[in-house]
Amino acid sequence: MRRKGPGHSCRPSAPTGPHRGALKVGGGSGRPPGRSLTEAVRLDRGSPWTWSADPRTAVYGETLRKVKGGEWRRWDPRRSKVASGLLRTTGSPERLLPVPGANVLYLGAGHGTTVSHIHDIVCHGEAPGRVVAVDLSPRCLRDLTRLAHARPGLVPVLGDARRPAAWRAWLPRRASWVFQDVAQAHQASIFTSACERFLEPGGRGLLSLKVESDRGTDAGALRASVEEELAKAGLDVDEVIDLEGFEDDHLLFVVEGPDRA
Repeated sequence: MRRKGPGHSCRPSAPTGPHRGALKVGGGSGRPPGRSLTEAVRLDRGSPWTWSADPRTAVYGETLRKVKGGEWRRWDPRRSKVASGLLRTTGSPERLLPVPGANVLYLGAGHGTTVSHIHDIVCHGEAPGRVVAVDLSPRCLRDLTRLAHARPGLVPVLGDARRPAAWRAWLPRRASWVFQDVAQAHQASIFTSACERFLEPGGRGLLSLKVESDRGTDAGALRASVEEELAKAGLDVDEVIDLEGFEDDHLLFVVEGPDRA
């Protein structure tokens, strides 16, 4: 088992790694963007923003807005299923997010785009949050490891989401929030297994399901099948969010774990 790792399928991302210096800094007025969802997250009409845990650093070229006492980072909904879910949900957006100090598991961490914003949230105000970011690609792992140098509490793990026994030591206690974004067959089974092993009672889980990954299945039938599988695993399906327009062929399943393990 190696501890240097990211999550599952690695998708090209530009740019990769933290970027200092020539940053896109918006909002010369210094006013916070949009309305407050939580202390760490704001929401305007086009995108969420997170309070940066590493000011003056753009992770993927995002806009930064400097305000008194720190900086907000624009969370691009076209590059993050969680961000697009916040805009598309019919319920309270904040219920999709972890809280400061939370212990979270992220399967399919990629280059760290969404991971960096989740880290902003769980480590807000120097809260002792922890993001265990699992990915199968060594290239993604390199980017996550560079990101982790400036972000205490971010734990990159090289591992396969289908084989948690190989990396479970990096998550010694259950997580209150589990997110999965792996583009391969049997996504729901991977997710239910992860929730059974790692999600704490009453915890929140988000499954980003890429319809194309389960080829040969009608989209409607696939959705119904996944909902049934989640329910059989004891997970309460709170909402299924269609991300069309932000992430084509993607659904975001929002679940809650059973009250008792």
